[in-house]
Amino acid sequence: MRADFTIGLVVPFATDTVPDEGLQMYPDVRFRARGVGVRSLTPGGYESAWDAIVPAAERLAADGADAIMVIGTSLTFYRGRDSHHRLLAELRSATALPVSTMSQAVVDGLRRFAARRIAVATAYDDDVNERLRAFLAAEGFEVQALAGFGLRGFGDPAGKSEADIIALGSDVCAAAPAAEGLLISCGGLRTLGVAAPLEARHGIPVVASTQAAFWAALRLVGESGHVAGRGRLLGQAAAAVH
Repeated sequence: MRADFTIGLVVPFATDTVPDEGLQMYPDVRFRARGVGVRSLTPGGYESAWDAIVPAAERLAADGADAIMVIGTSLTFYRGRDSHHRLLAELRSATALPVSTMSQAVVDGLRRFAARRIAVATAYDDDVNERLRAFLAAEGFEVQALAGFGLRGFGDPAGKSEADIIALGSDVCAAAPAAEGLLISCGGLRTLGVAAPLEARHGIPVVASTQAAFWAALRLVGESGHVAGRGRLLGQAAAAVH
């Protein structure tokens, strides 16, 4: 892997903190973060953070980032597909850099496996889940089963164990026997160790928010994002073609 690039991360935290799982996945990559301060996992909790995304990305570009990834799945899908696409266009215009979001990364990850019919496990309550369902439908996916932990507090997802996440993922897979992929949505869930066991149990690829976002971020700068032993998405060896 090259060592001559910096990936800028717009993060949902109130502080400029790189998510721990990203550092575990790519300990030799230089990341720089700018926080936008999501207050809760609710539409009201996302509003002020949404308005801070583009300015944070501009600051990261000015500080020398070579690509920008916006961390936060619900933060970037809650306004719907069209608003998400406008956000991507604004980010490209404002930074003149390769850019993506966590929502785009999970879409790209699912499409990588041609997984159109999907099961979905989330951290969210019913309101945010329905916004996710609508976003995924607009992107061409058929959500065959969806269940969430019902969380609203910003830090609450970190309290769920990998065993909790595997259990919820297994439940939605069981409810959607024809699913071609499993999406685990929420960057706050600790999911680095869940893809491989779920794939072994259910035989379909797993795309989780944080792993998809960091995988996609590496691909923005021409790297493969390969990480061994962490599921099929990260196990791919080929780099993106630009």
